[in-house]
Amino acid sequence: MQKITIGLVDDHKIVRQGLKELVEKLGNYKVIAEYDSAGAFLQKCDSDETPSVLIVDYSMPGMNGVDLIREIEKLESEYRTLLLTQHFDDQIIDAAYHYGARGFLHKNCSAADLKFAIDSIANTGYTNVVEILNRVRKFDIASLEGKKKHGIELTSREYEFLKLVCDQRELTYEQIADIMNVSVKSIEAYRTALFDKHDIKSKVGLVLFSYKYKLTEPFL
Repeated sequence: MQKITIGLVDDHKIVRQGLKELVEKLGNYKVIAEYDSAGAFLQKCDSDETPSVLIVDYSMPGMNGVDLIREIEKLESEYRTLLLTQHFDDQIIDAAYHYGARGFLHKNCSAADLKFAIDSIANTGYTNVVEILNRVRKFDIASLEGKKKHGIELTSREYEFLKLVCDQRELTYEQIADIMNVSVKSIEAYRTALFDKHDIKSKVGLVLFSYKYKLTEPFL
C-alpha cells in the first residue's frame, strides 16, 4: 500500500521532530518535507514533492499559518492543509477555512484525532466537512458586516462585540463573552483594539462611537 505523504511547517525543530515521530507511528504515513517557516515553504514548494497532507502551525514569525494557507491557495496548487495550533479562537479557525484549510486541530488533540484528520484529508479532501461549511457560511456573513462601514474598519469579531455592547439589554463583558463563546480575555482584546484604533476611552464611548457612525442597532 502506498504511503500517505506528509509535509510539516513549524518554526520549532523539536516540535517537528516529535510530530514526525508521532505521525509515522500512527499508520502508513511518511514525512517527506519539513519547513521551519512559511517563507521557507514558499521558496521550496515549487521544487519539492507535493505531500498528501501539509500540517501547518499557526504561530510562526514573519507569516502565520492562516496567511500561509491564503498564499498557498493563490498558487492554485494541490496542497491540502491541516492547521495545527494552540489557539482556539473562532476568528482564526473561520479565516483558516475561508482561505482554504482542509481541517483544523488544536495542539492538545489526541493521536487518534490527528490520525482521523490525516486520513480524512488524504482520502476525501477534507475533515469535519459539516463544521467547515457552517464556519465558512458564518465567516462570509460576518465579513460582509465587518467590512468598512462609513469608512470605519472593523473585523467581524470586533463588529459582533460592538453590536453586543450596544444591545439594549446592557450586557456585561462577562455576558458578552458567554454569548460569543470566548473568554473574557478575548473580549478585553476586542475592546482594546477598538479603543486603540478609534481613540475610545470607555464602554459609553463605544456606544457613542456606534451612534456617531450608525454602525449597529438601535442606531441604524
